[in-house]
Amino acid sequence: MHPGHRRAVFIAMLALVVAGALAWSFLPRALPVEVAGVTRGPMAIQVSDNGRTRIREIYRLSAPVGGRLLRVEVHPGDEVVGGKTLVAELQPIPPSFLDVRTRAQATAAVDAAQAAQALAAAEVRRQRAQLAFATSEYARTEALMKLDATSRANLERARLERDSATAALASAEAALKVKGSDLVAARALLIDPGNATGQSARDSIPLVAPVSGSVLRVASESETALPAGAPILEVGDPRKIEVVAELISEDAVKVRAGDAASITDWGGPVPLDARVRRVEPAGFTKVSALGVEEQRVNVLLDPAGSSAPWSTLADGFRVIVHITVWSKPDVVRVPVSALFRQGGGWAAFVLRKGRAVRAAISIGHASDEFAEVLAGLRPGDRVIVHPSDRIRDGVRVRQEATPSE
Repeated sequence: MHPGHRRAVFIAMLALVVAGALAWSFLPRALPVEVAGVTRGPMAIQVSDNGRTRIREIYRLSAPVGGRLLRVEVHPGDEVVGGKTLVAELQPIPPSFLDVRTRAQATAAVDAAQAAQALAAAEVRRQRAQLAFATSEYARTEALMKLDATSRANLERARLERDSATAALASAEAALKVKGSDLVAARALLIDPGNATGQSARDSIPLVAPVSGSVLRVASESETALPAGAPILEVGDPRKIEVVAELISEDAVKVRAGDAASITDWGGPVPLDARVRRVEPAGFTKVSALGVEEQRVNVLLDPAGSSAPWSTLADGFRVIVHITVWSKPDVVRVPVSALFRQGGGWAAFVLRKGRAVRAAISIGHASDEFAEVLAGLRPGDRVIVHPSDRIRDGVRVRQEATPSE
């Protein structure tokens, strides 16, 4: 072959190779995707939130009157018997110190009371003398009456004076007692902590446990002065425990009495079974850790199943509550990470013959992990999870990894 022809053939072949390489480089390549399967199995919807344990009925013992609380000898955890166990003792509060003005006024009141008592005593002595004279006068008049030496009117007048003198003496003696009581009251104003006598046992008010159970907490253990109504301690039965969860109102409306629940993060290796007893009818406002006001509702749960693990919990323990608001034993389910919005419905990319095929689907209930498939997918279909904006209907894809299902 002529050298010129060989050169032309070589150049043509080289051009074909370059053209083929360029064409291959511009061909669309398969996009790497993660794929998960559509499965059939049980599915449940839960609402979860923080909760805490509490004794169902807590009885708070308070000071019935103001007084001095003696040192409380019972401690949290001690067993008490309702109506029998003495848990505290209350005594009258000692008088306070007197300032100079108050002491001077109290001293003057004592002097005035002493003078009034002396005046009342003098009046008693005068009335006694009057009674003695009236009595003797009546006796003389009565003797003369027997001798017909005086009139009956004089006898009756003498009897009247004797009776009047008797009544006057009784009145004077009563006034003397009143002045004596006033003197005692005036002297009591001068009593201060320095000269007050110690309280006797009969002055104390014994406080007994209101119910049988355990002492939960002691508000004031040392001796102190308390006003009326001040809390002293709390008593409850630790066997009667419940869990209260403060759910957001939009979650609380899904919960019904009797719903099953599980308690986690309580410190044990397995979740505890519980059941909803009541959803309280009134909500309240609570500020979250981020400073957002939230409407919360208390949901009360009772222990279910074995009571042995529950015996390790006490009042005020933190737990996590998971309440099952819907469940079904056999549904077609798809990972929620494979779903995306299409108009007013939902769709997913199904992997078929190496290409992504968009499928419109209808879903029912959805949890954080799965969604219930009502139509559009079948068990065994492979769907693309976390589809990017590069995934289009019919685009070539290749499976890169399969997340755990």
